[in-house]
Amino acid sequence: MRIYVDNVSVFLTSSNNLNTSVPIAPGSHSVVVQAWDSTGAVFQAPETIIVAASSSGAVAVSSPANNATVSSPFQVVASAAAPNPIVAMIAYLDSQIAVDVSGASMNASVSAAPGTHSLVVHAWDNTGAVYAQSLTVTVSSGGSVPPGATTKSQIQNMSGWQDCTVCAGSGGAGPTASISMAQFQKSPSLSGSAAKFSIGGSTPYSDGLWWNQLGADNSATNFQYDLDFYLTNPQVAQALEFDVNQGIGNLKFIFGSQCNLKDGGVWDIWNTQGTLWESTGIACPVPAAFTWHHLTWQLRRTSTQTVVVALTFDGVTHFLNRAYNAESAGNDEELNVAFQIDMDSTPTPYSAWLDNVTLSYW
Repeated sequence: MRIYVDNVSVFLTSSNNLNTSVPIAPGSHSVVVQAWDSTGAVFQAPETIIVAASSSGAVAVSSPANNATVSSPFQVVASAAAPNPIVAMIAYLDSQIAVDVSGASMNASVSAAPGTHSLVVHAWDNTGAVYAQSLTVTVSSGGSVPPGATTKSQIQNMSGWQDCTVCAGSGGAGPTASISMAQFQKSPSLSGSAAKFSIGGSTPYSDGLWWNQLGADNSATNFQYDLDFYLTNPQVAQALEFDVNQGIGNLKFIFGSQCNLKDGGVWDIWNTQGTLWESTGIACPVPAAFTWHHLTWQLRRTSTQTVVVALTFDGVTHFLNRAYNAESAGNDEELNVAFQIDMDSTPTPYSAWLDNVTLSYW
């Protein structure tokens, strides 16, 4: 069983019952208690609650302001007061510890990937009482997307998604899987409207591929692909693939990437010239379950080559600057984003959710 507050997981127990205390900031909140049985079936009970302000103690966050748009890194400045001495404070960014201090105040720099994030600051007094303040903060792309760029947002909600299984395999002739896509999922979701991608079947190493054509733009030479993803049982996945493809007539530029979970636990990028996946050496271990993960790829092309500039995953940026020759094509003019999920040697059905899928290009 798991408790979500405002779409953020705050408590988990491997049991058929729970009884716990959860610190929540004053105000109106969505609370969902969700349970899974041994077959994977999901049951849930949502509620809306209003938390009254505490008269005995409080956390004050002076920076950033709630719903502020900031650049990364940004400064978290907060203090706490209570009848008993405050002994510790922690700032959580998307449920992960970002700042941990002893005392009644903090002033620290926090790095985060572009996108909307949950920021919660907790304080504890010497009796164990907990005080909290919750905010939402949006991190800008830090100038990587210039004014005038074209941005396609919330692509997961767009019509026109296409899919296949056989074409997703090696040489475009892989095994068949059972796949589906369900849009406009309210939970789990960050924006309130995620897309759910599911794969099943009994064939090892089968794949599911989905893509959405955004309309050709032959003049675009720079791209930023940005999204959030979520899995409930990531340990059964072979790999997760995230792609951008551009065709300009006689050439096709394939910006392929995958989190290769079961074959090295690294991020791979597609070498078009060698027609193979090439390890970046950047670790991509099995991502935490029931947690939203943020991914940004910065890409560009020359007249004949794709260039993978940088990867930012969960707030950590790695600069690659790897170039590969484009693929010869016929009269292929397109621009699309794609997502693929793969099953491993002992296939187990699973799902992945995407939210805030955005492609900017200029």
